[in-house]
Amino acid sequence: MNYRIYLCTVLVFIVYACAPTFYEKTYEFNKALAEGNYDQAAVMMEASDKMATGRLEFLYYVNSGMVASLQEKFDHSNQMFQKADIFIEDHKKSVLEEGGALLLNPNLSTYGGEDHEKLMVNYFKALNYLELKKYNEAIVECKRMNLALNRLSEKYSSEKKYKRDAFIHVMMGIIYEANKDPNNAFIAYRNALEIYQNDYARLFKMKVPEQLKYDIVRTAQETGLWDDAKKYASEFGIELQKEDDYASLVLLWNNGMSPVKAEWGLNFAIIEGSNGWVTFVNKEYGLSFPYYAGNDQLSVTWIRAVFPKYVERKSFYTKATLSDGSSQYAFSFAQDINAISFKVLEERMLLEFSKTLLRVALKQSVAARVSQENEGWGTALSILGSATESADTRSWQSLPKDILYTRVPLKEGQKTIDIELTNIKGGKEKRTLELPQFRKGEKLVLPYYTLASFDAAAHNF
Repeated sequence: MNYRIYLCTVLVFIVYACAPTFYEKTYEFNKALAEGNYDQAAVMMEASDKMATGRLEFLYYVNSGMVASLQEKFDHSNQMFQKADIFIEDHKKSVLEEGGALLLNPNLSTYGGEDHEKLMVNYFKALNYLELKKYNEAIVECKRMNLALNRLSEKYSSEKKYKRDAFIHVMMGIIYEANKDPNNAFIAYRNALEIYQNDYARLFKMKVPEQLKYDIVRTAQETGLWDDAKKYASEFGIELQKEDDYASLVLLWNNGMSPVKAEWGLNFAIIEGSNGWVTFVNKEYGLSFPYYAGNDQLSVTWIRAVFPKYVERKSFYTKATLSDGSSQYAFSFAQDINAISFKVLEERMLLEFSKTLLRVALKQSVAARVSQENEGWGTALSILGSATESADTRSWQSLPKDILYTRVPLKEGQKTIDIELTNIKGGKEKRTLELPQFRKGEKLVLPYYTLASFDAAAHNF
Protein backbone atom coordinates (compact mmCIF):
# COMPACT_ATOMS: atom_id res chain seq x y z
CA MET A 1 0.00 0.00 0.00
CA ASN A 2 1.26 3.50 -0.79
CA TYR A 3 1.17 5.14 2.65
CA ARG A 4 1.86 8.58 1.22
CA ILE A 5 -1.41 8.29 -0.72
CA TYR A 6 -3.15 7.23 2.48
CA LEU A 7 -1.65 10.20 4.30
CA CYS A 8 -2.85 12.58 1.61
CA THR A 9 -6.32 11.02 1.80
CA VAL A 10 -6.44 11.54 5.54
CA LEU A 11 -5.33 15.13 5.10
CA VAL A 12 -8.14 15.70 2.61
CA PHE A 13 -10.67 14.47 5.14
CA ILE A 14 -9.27 16.27 8.18
CA VAL A 15 -11.59 19.23 7.63
CA TYR A 16 -14.52 16.85 7.26
CA ALA A 17 -13.55 14.91 10.35
CA CYS A 18 -13.15 17.99 12.51
CA ALA A 19 -16.50 19.37 11.37
CA PRO A 20 -19.18 20.21 13.93
CA THR A 21 -21.86 17.69 14.91
CA PHE A 22 -24.85 17.19 12.62
CA TYR A 23 -27.05 19.08 15.08
CA GLU A 24 -24.67 22.04 15.02
CA LYS A 25 -24.71 22.01 11.21
CA THR A 26 -28.53 21.98 11.14
CA TYR A 27 -29.03 24.27 14.13
CA GLU A 28 -30.96 26.97 12.26
CA PHE A 29 -33.33 24.38 10.79
CA ASN A 30 -34.02 22.95 14.23
CA LYS A 31 -34.50 26.42 15.67
CA ALA A 32 -37.04 27.30 12.96
CA LEU A 33 -39.07 24.17 13.75
CA ALA A 34 -38.94 24.74 17.52
CA GLU A 35 -40.16 28.31 17.04
CA GLY A 36 -42.94 27.27 14.66
CA ASN A 37 -41.40 28.97 11.59
CA TYR A 38 -42.35 26.17 9.21
CA ASP A 39 -42.12 28.28 6.05
CA GLN A 40 -38.56 29.24 6.95
CA ALA A 41 -37.73 25.58 7.60
CA ALA A 42 -39.19 24.70 4.18
CA VAL A 43 -36.95 27.26 2.48
CA MET A 44 -33.95 25.69 4.21
CA MET A 45 -34.94 22.23 2.97
CA GLU A 46 -35.34 23.51 -0.60
CA ALA A 47 -31.88 25.09 -0.41
CA SER A 48 -30.39 21.74 0.67
CA ASP A 49 -31.96 19.63 -2.09
CA LYS A 50 -28.52 18.26 -2.99
CA MET A 51 -28.90 16.08 0.09
CA ALA A 52 -31.46 14.02 -1.86
CA THR A 53 -28.70 12.32 -3.87
CA GLY A 54 -26.04 12.10 -1.19
CA ARG A 55 -25.27 10.37 2.08
CA LEU A 56 -28.11 12.25 3.79
CA GLU A 57 -30.82 11.11 1.38
CA PHE A 58 -32.99 9.51 4.08
CA LEU A 59 -32.79 12.57 6.32
CA TYR A 60 -33.61 14.90 3.43
CA TYR A 61 -36.81 12.98 2.64
CA VAL A 62 -38.07 12.63 6.21
CA ASN A 63 -37.30 16.23 7.16
CA SER A 64 -38.93 17.50 3.95
CA GLY A 65 -41.93 15.28 4.68
CA MET A 66 -42.22 16.61 8.23
CA VAL A 67 -42.03 20.24 7.18
CA ALA A 68 -44.61 19.78 4.40
CA SER A 69 -46.99 18.10 6.85
CA LEU A 70 -46.56 20.94 9.35
CA GLN A 71 -47.44 23.32 6.49
CA GLU A 72 -50.54 21.17 5.85
CA LYS A 73 -49.24 20.16 2.41
CA PHE A 74 -50.20 16.57 3.04
CA ASP A 75 -49.90 15.20 -0.51
CA HIS A 76 -46.41 16.63 -0.95
CA SER A 77 -45.48 15.39 2.51
CA ASN A 78 -46.43 11.85 1.61
CA GLN A 79 -44.48 12.05 -1.64
CA MET A 80 -41.40 12.74 0.48
CA PHE A 81 -42.21 10.03 3.02
CA GLN A 82 -42.85 7.59 0.18
CA LYS A 83 -39.35 8.28 -1.12
CA ALA A 84 -38.01 7.66 2.38
CA ASP A 85 -39.95 4.39 2.45
CA ILE A 86 -38.46 3.32 -0.90
CA PHE A 87 -35.00 4.29 0.34
CA ILE A 88 -35.45 2.04 3.39
CA GLU A 89 -36.50 -0.86 1.16
CA ASP A 90 -33.71 -0.39 -1.39
CA HIS A 91 -30.81 0.85 0.73
CA LYS A 92 -27.80 -1.42 0.60
CA LYS A 93 -24.48 -0.54 2.16
CA SER A 94 -21.75 0.33 -0.31
CA VAL A 95 -18.53 -1.63 0.18
CA LEU A 96 -16.51 1.46 -0.78
CA GLU A 97 -18.44 3.67 1.65
CA GLU A 98 -18.18 1.15 4.47
CA GLY A 99 -14.46 0.85 3.82
CA GLY A 100 -14.06 4.62 4.01
CA ALA A 101 -16.15 4.73 7.17
CA LEU A 102 -14.01 2.04 8.77
CA LEU A 103 -10.64 3.46 7.73
CA LEU A 104 -11.31 7.19 8.00
CA ASN A 105 -14.61 8.46 9.34
CA PRO A 106 -18.08 6.91 9.96
CA ASN A 107 -19.74 9.93 8.35
CA LEU A 108 -18.49 8.75 4.95
CA SER A 109 -21.25 6.12 4.84
CA THR A 110 -24.84 6.76 3.75
CA TYR A 111 -27.13 7.24 6.75
CA GLY A 112 -29.73 4.46 6.74
CA GLY A 113 -31.89 5.50 9.71
CA GLU A 114 -32.30 4.05 13.20
CA ASP A 115 -34.85 1.28 13.76
CA HIS A 116 -37.41 3.55 15.42
CA GLU A 117 -36.92 6.26 12.78
CA LYS A 118 -37.92 3.83 10.04
CA LEU A 119 -41.13 2.94 11.90
CA MET A 120 -42.05 6.61 12.26
CA VAL A 121 -42.08 7.06 8.47
CA ASN A 122 -45.24 4.96 8.25
CA TYR A 123 -46.76 6.75 11.24
CA PHE A 124 -46.51 10.17 9.59
CA LYS A 125 -47.68 8.85 6.23
CA ALA A 126 -50.75 7.43 7.95
CA LEU A 127 -51.38 10.75 9.74
CA ASN A 128 -51.33 12.56 6.41
CA TYR A 129 -53.84 10.14 4.90
CA LEU A 130 -56.11 10.52 7.93
CA GLU A 131 -55.98 14.31 7.57
CA LEU A 132 -57.07 13.83 3.95
CA LYS A 133 -59.70 11.26 5.07
CA LYS A 134 -58.15 8.70 2.73
CA TYR A 135 -58.89 5.78 5.01
CA ASN A 136 -58.09 3.00 2.52
CA GLU A 137 -54.61 4.44 2.00
CA ALA A 138 -54.19 4.73 5.78
CA ILE A 139 -55.06 1.02 6.06
CA VAL A 140 -52.29 0.24 3.57
CA GLU A 141 -49.90 2.07 5.90
CA CYS A 142 -51.27 -0.10 8.71
CA LYS A 143 -50.18 -3.18 6.83
CA ARG A 144 -46.80 -1.65 6.07
CA MET A 145 -46.39 -0.86 9.78
CA ASN A 146 -47.10 -4.49 10.57
CA LEU A 147 -44.49 -5.67 8.05
CA ALA A 148 -41.95 -3.23 9.50
CA LEU A 149 -42.70 -4.52 13.02
CA ASN A 150 -42.22 -8.11 11.85
CA ARG A 151 -38.83 -7.22 10.35
CA LEU A 152 -37.81 -5.57 13.60
CA SER A 153 -38.84 -8.60 15.68
CA GLU A 154 -36.95 -10.94 13.35
CA LYS A 155 -33.83 -8.77 13.55
CA TYR A 156 -33.31 -9.33 17.27
CA SER A 157 -33.70 -12.40 19.49
CA SER A 158 -32.92 -10.90 22.91
CA GLU A 159 -35.87 -9.87 25.08
CA LYS A 160 -33.73 -7.02 26.40
CA LYS A 161 -33.77 -5.20 23.06
CA TYR A 162 -36.27 -2.79 21.57
CA LYS A 163 -37.85 -5.05 18.97
CA ARG A 164 -41.60 -4.44 19.43
CA ASP A 165 -43.35 -1.08 19.34
CA ALA A 166 -46.53 -0.70 21.39
CA PHE A 167 -47.49 2.69 20.01
CA ILE A 168 -47.42 1.53 16.40
CA HIS A 169 -50.03 -1.07 17.37
CA VAL A 170 -52.09 1.68 19.03
CA MET A 171 -51.87 3.67 15.80
CA MET A 172 -52.99 0.64 13.82
CA GLY A 173 -56.01 0.32 16.11
CA ILE A 174 -56.88 3.99 15.68
CA ILE A 175 -56.71 3.64 11.89
CA TYR A 176 -58.86 0.50 11.87
CA GLU A 177 -61.46 2.27 13.98
CA ALA A 178 -61.47 5.26 11.64
CA ASN A 179 -62.15 2.75 8.84
CA LYS A 180 -65.07 1.24 10.82
CA ASP A 181 -63.29 -2.04 11.57
CA PRO A 182 -63.58 -2.53 15.36
CA ASN A 183 -62.55 -6.19 15.16
CA ASN A 184 -59.05 -5.51 13.79
CA ALA A 185 -58.87 -2.43 16.01
CA PHE A 186 -59.47 -4.59 19.09
CA ILE A 187 -56.72 -7.01 18.01
CA ALA A 188 -54.27 -4.13 17.50
CA TYR A 189 -55.14 -2.58 20.86
CA ARG A 190 -54.78 -5.94 22.60
CA ASN A 191 -51.35 -6.41 21.02
CA ALA A 192 -50.35 -2.93 22.18
CA LEU A 193 -51.50 -3.74 25.72
CA GLU A 194 -49.30 -6.84 25.88
CA ILE A 195 -46.24 -4.91 24.69
CA TYR A 196 -46.82 -2.04 27.13
CA GLN A 197 -47.23 -4.49 30.02
CA ASN A 198 -44.07 -6.41 29.13
CA ASP A 199 -41.51 -4.69 26.86
CA TYR A 200 -42.28 -1.04 27.63
CA ALA A 201 -42.67 -1.61 31.37
CA ARG A 202 -39.29 -3.36 31.47
CA LEU A 203 -37.32 -1.22 29.00
CA PHE A 204 -38.81 2.25 29.54
CA LYS A 205 -40.69 2.03 32.87
CA MET A 206 -43.85 3.06 30.99
CA LYS A 207 -47.38 2.38 32.17
CA VAL A 208 -50.29 1.31 29.97
CA PRO A 209 -51.93 4.49 28.58
CA GLU A 210 -55.27 5.13 30.28
CA GLN A 211 -56.92 5.87 26.93
CA LEU A 212 -55.86 2.46 25.62
CA LYS A 213 -57.79 0.75 28.41
CA TYR A 214 -61.02 2.42 27.31
CA ASP A 215 -60.25 1.71 23.65
CA ILE A 216 -59.86 -2.02 24.33
CA VAL A 217 -63.10 -2.28 26.29
CA ARG A 218 -65.04 -0.20 23.76
CA THR A 219 -63.89 -2.12 20.67
CA ALA A 220 -64.50 -5.44 22.43
CA GLN A 221 -68.08 -4.32 23.02
CA GLU A 222 -68.52 -3.09 19.45
CA THR A 223 -67.22 -6.41 18.12
CA GLY A 224 -69.57 -8.38 20.36
CA LEU A 225 -66.75 -9.90 22.42
CA TRP A 226 -68.63 -9.49 25.67
CA ASP A 227 -66.49 -11.87 27.70
CA ASP A 228 -63.36 -9.94 26.70
CA ALA A 229 -65.08 -6.62 27.37
CA LYS A 230 -66.07 -7.74 30.87
CA LYS A 231 -62.64 -9.22 31.58
CA TYR A 232 -60.76 -6.07 30.60
CA ALA A 233 -63.31 -3.77 32.25
CA SER A 234 -62.80 -5.67 35.50
CA GLU A 235 -59.00 -5.67 35.11
CA PHE A 236 -58.90 -1.91 34.45
CA GLY A 237 -61.67 -0.92 36.86
CA ILE A 238 -63.85 0.45 34.04
CA GLU A 239 -67.63 0.30 33.90
CA LEU A 240 -69.19 -1.09 30.74
CA GLN A 241 -71.08 1.66 28.93
CA LYS A 242 -72.87 1.80 25.62
CA GLU A 243 -71.57 4.80 23.72
CA ASP A 244 -74.00 6.69 21.52
CA ASP A 245 -71.93 9.78 20.70
CA TYR A 246 -72.69 11.53 17.44
CA ALA A 247 -69.00 11.28 16.43
CA SER A 248 -65.58 11.24 18.09
CA LEU A 249 -62.14 12.76 17.75
CA VAL A 250 -58.76 11.18 18.41
CA LEU A 251 -56.13 13.88 18.86
CA LEU A 252 -52.49 12.77 18.69
CA TRP A 253 -50.31 15.29 20.50
CA ASN A 254 -46.77 15.28 19.07
CA ASN A 255 -44.82 17.17 21.71
CA GLY A 256 -41.28 18.52 21.86
CA MET A 257 -38.35 17.43 19.71
CA SER A 258 -36.36 14.21 19.79
CA PRO A 259 -32.85 14.03 21.27
CA VAL A 260 -29.85 14.83 19.11
CA LYS A 261 -26.55 13.04 18.80
CA ALA A 262 -23.30 14.46 20.09
CA GLU A 263 -19.85 13.01 20.76
CA TRP A 264 -18.12 11.74 23.86
CA GLY A 265 -14.62 10.36 24.19
CA LEU A 266 -12.65 7.79 26.17
CA ASN A 267 -8.93 7.34 26.66
CA PHE A 268 -7.55 3.83 26.15
CA ALA A 269 -4.13 2.66 27.31
CA ILE A 270 -2.33 0.44 24.78
CA ILE A 271 -0.97 -2.64 26.55
CA GLU A 272 1.53 -4.67 24.54
CA GLY A 273 1.07 -8.42 24.61
CA SER A 274 2.85 -11.28 22.91
CA ASN A 275 2.89 -12.55 19.33
CA GLY A 276 1.88 -9.18 17.85
CA TRP A 277 -1.21 -8.62 20.03
CA VAL A 278 -1.99 -5.38 21.87
CA THR A 279 -4.96 -4.55 24.09
CA PHE A 280 -6.85 -1.27 24.36
CA VAL A 281 -7.82 -0.85 28.01
CA ASN A 282 -10.04 1.63 29.81
CA LYS A 283 -10.10 0.78 33.52
CA GLU A 284 -12.76 3.37 34.41
CA TYR A 285 -15.43 1.54 32.39
CA GLY A 286 -13.84 -1.92 32.58
CA LEU A 287 -13.36 -2.06 28.82
CA SER A 288 -10.78 -4.27 27.12
CA PHE A 289 -10.42 -4.81 23.36
CA PRO A 290 -7.61 -6.97 21.88
CA TYR A 291 -6.10 -6.07 18.49
CA TYR A 292 -3.58 -7.91 16.34
CA ALA A 293 -0.93 -5.38 15.28
CA GLY A 294 1.54 -7.94 13.92
CA ASN A 295 4.97 -6.44 13.40
CA ASP A 296 3.65 -2.87 13.53
CA GLN A 297 4.99 -1.39 16.74
CA LEU A 298 2.56 1.37 17.67
CA SER A 299 4.31 4.66 18.38
CA VAL A 300 1.82 5.75 21.06
CA THR A 301 0.99 4.30 24.47
CA TRP A 302 -2.59 5.57 24.59
CA ILE A 303 -5.32 6.70 22.23
CA ARG A 304 -8.54 8.66 22.48
CA ALA A 305 -11.64 7.26 20.78
CA VAL A 306 -14.94 9.13 20.27
CA PHE A 307 -18.43 7.67 20.18
CA PRO A 308 -21.96 8.95 19.54
CA LYS A 309 -24.31 9.78 22.39
CA TYR A 310 -27.79 11.25 22.58
CA VAL A 311 -28.49 14.60 24.24
CA GLU A 312 -32.05 15.27 25.40
CA ARG A 313 -33.94 18.40 24.40
CA LYS A 314 -36.32 19.49 27.14
CA SER A 315 -39.87 20.19 25.97
CA PHE A 316 -41.41 23.57 26.68
CA TYR A 317 -44.88 22.10 27.20
CA THR A 318 -45.41 19.40 29.83
CA LYS A 319 -49.18 18.85 29.94
CA ALA A 320 -52.32 19.40 27.87
CA THR A 321 -56.06 18.90 28.24
CA LEU A 322 -58.94 19.13 25.77
CA SER A 323 -62.18 20.86 26.68
CA ASP A 324 -65.55 21.06 24.93
CA GLY A 325 -66.93 23.62 27.38
CA SER A 326 -68.53 21.13 29.72
CA SER A 327 -65.94 18.34 30.12
CA GLN A 328 -62.16 18.04 30.14
CA TYR A 329 -60.13 15.19 28.65
CA ALA A 330 -56.57 14.34 29.65
CA PHE A 331 -53.95 13.02 27.26
CA SER A 332 -52.38 9.60 27.77
CA PHE A 333 -48.62 9.16 27.35
CA ALA A 334 -48.22 6.62 24.54
CA GLN A 335 -44.75 6.87 22.97
CA ASP A 336 -41.43 7.97 24.45
CA ILE A 337 -39.22 8.59 21.39
CA ASN A 338 -36.64 10.16 23.68
CA ALA A 339 -36.22 6.97 25.75
CA ILE A 340 -36.35 4.71 22.68
CA SER A 341 -33.57 6.73 21.02
CA PHE A 342 -31.29 6.30 24.03
CA LYS A 343 -32.14 2.59 24.23
CA VAL A 344 -31.48 1.89 20.54
CA LEU A 345 -28.02 3.49 20.74
CA GLU A 346 -27.23 1.79 24.05
CA GLU A 347 -28.03 -1.61 22.52
CA ARG A 348 -25.31 -1.27 19.92
CA MET A 349 -22.64 0.54 21.96
CA LEU A 350 -20.46 -2.57 22.15
CA LEU A 351 -20.47 -2.64 18.33
CA GLU A 352 -19.70 1.11 18.27
CA PHE A 353 -16.75 0.54 20.62
CA SER A 354 -15.41 -2.28 18.46
CA LYS A 355 -15.74 -0.43 15.14
CA THR A 356 -14.26 2.79 16.49
CA LEU A 357 -11.29 1.11 18.14
CA LEU A 358 -10.64 -0.96 15.02
CA ARG A 359 -10.58 2.23 12.95
CA VAL A 360 -8.23 3.92 15.45
CA ALA A 361 -6.00 0.85 15.54
CA LEU A 362 -5.79 0.68 11.74
CA LYS A 363 -4.74 4.34 11.62
CA GLN A 364 -2.06 3.72 14.22
CA SER A 365 -0.85 0.60 12.38
CA VAL A 366 -0.42 2.64 9.21
CA ALA A 367 1.42 5.30 11.22
CA ALA A 368 3.71 2.60 12.64
CA ARG A 369 4.59 1.34 9.14
CA VAL A 370 5.26 4.87 7.91
CA SER A 371 7.56 5.37 10.91
CA GLN A 372 9.75 2.57 9.64
CA GLU A 373 10.53 4.76 6.60
CA ASN A 374 10.30 8.18 8.20
CA GLU A 375 9.83 8.56 11.96
CA GLY A 376 8.71 12.16 11.71
CA TRP A 377 6.02 11.39 9.15
CA GLY A 378 4.90 8.40 11.21
CA THR A 379 4.53 10.47 14.37
CA ALA A 380 2.66 13.17 12.46
CA LEU A 381 0.34 10.58 10.96
CA SER A 382 -0.26 9.05 14.38
CA ILE A 383 -1.27 12.42 15.81
CA LEU A 384 -3.32 13.20 12.71
CA GLY A 385 -5.11 9.86 13.00
CA SER A 386 -6.24 10.73 16.51
CA ALA A 387 -7.19 14.28 15.51
CA THR A 388 -9.43 13.10 12.68
CA GLU A 389 -11.53 10.83 14.89
CA SER A 390 -15.22 11.72 14.73
CA ALA A 391 -18.47 9.98 15.67
CA ASP A 392 -21.54 9.65 13.46
CA THR A 393 -23.95 12.22 14.94
CA ARG A 394 -26.63 12.06 12.24
CA SER A 395 -30.27 11.46 13.22
CA TRP A 396 -33.85 12.40 12.29
CA GLN A 397 -34.00 15.52 14.44
CA SER A 398 -37.47 16.77 13.46
CA LEU A 399 -39.17 13.85 15.20
CA PRO A 400 -41.25 14.76 18.27
CA LYS A 401 -39.88 13.85 21.70
CA ASP A 402 -43.03 12.01 22.73
CA ILE A 403 -46.57 11.28 21.55
CA LEU A 404 -49.72 11.43 23.67
CA TYR A 405 -53.33 10.89 22.65
CA THR A 406 -56.90 11.20 23.82
CA ARG A 407 -60.39 10.47 22.48
CA VAL A 408 -63.30 12.88 22.93
CA PRO A 409 -66.97 12.76 21.87
CA LEU A 410 -68.17 15.31 19.33
CA LYS A 411 -71.58 16.91 19.08
CA GLU A 412 -73.45 17.36 15.84
CA GLY A 413 -72.30 20.55 14.12
CA GLN A 414 -69.39 21.12 16.52
CA LYS A 415 -66.77 23.28 14.84
CA THR A 416 -64.08 23.83 17.47
CA ILE A 417 -62.51 22.33 20.55
CA ASP A 418 -60.22 23.99 23.09
CA ILE A 419 -56.79 22.77 24.16
CA GLU A 420 -55.06 24.08 27.28
CA LEU A 421 -51.28 23.73 27.35
CA THR A 422 -49.17 23.87 30.51
CA ASN A 423 -45.55 24.90 30.05
CA ILE A 424 -42.49 23.93 32.05
CA LYS A 425 -42.83 27.08 34.19
CA GLY A 426 -46.43 26.25 35.15
CA GLY A 427 -47.96 28.84 32.85
CA LYS A 428 -51.09 27.96 30.89
CA GLU A 429 -52.06 28.77 27.32
CA LYS A 430 -55.51 28.21 25.84
CA ARG A 431 -55.90 27.61 22.12
CA THR A 432 -58.90 26.84 19.94
CA LEU A 433 -58.64 24.11 17.31
CA GLU A 434 -60.78 24.23 14.18
CA LEU A 435 -62.47 20.92 13.37
CA PRO A 436 -63.18 19.70 9.82
CA GLN A 437 -66.73 18.76 8.91
CA PHE A 438 -67.76 15.30 10.06
CA ARG A 439 -70.72 12.96 9.77
CA LYS A 440 -72.62 10.91 12.32
CA GLY A 441 -70.59 7.93 13.47
CA GLU A 442 -67.34 9.28 12.01
CA LYS A 443 -64.12 8.94 13.99
CA LEU A 444 -61.87 11.88 13.20
CA VAL A 445 -58.12 11.47 13.70
CA LEU A 446 -56.00 14.61 13.84
CA PRO A 447 -52.43 15.41 14.89
CA TYR A 448 -51.44 18.40 17.01
CA TYR A 449 -47.85 19.65 17.19
CA THR A 450 -46.00 21.63 19.84
CA LEU A 451 -42.32 21.39 18.87
CA ALA A 452 -41.16 24.13 21.24
CA SER A 453 -38.03 22.83 22.94
CA PHE A 454 -34.97 24.03 24.78
CA ASP A 455 -31.73 24.26 22.86
CA ALA A 456 -29.61 21.11 23.02
CA ALA A 457 -26.55 23.31 22.57
CA ALA A 458 -27.06 24.46 26.16
CA HIS A 459 -25.94 20.99 27.29
CA ASN A 460 -22.31 20.10 27.69
CA PHE A 461 -21.44 18.17 24.52
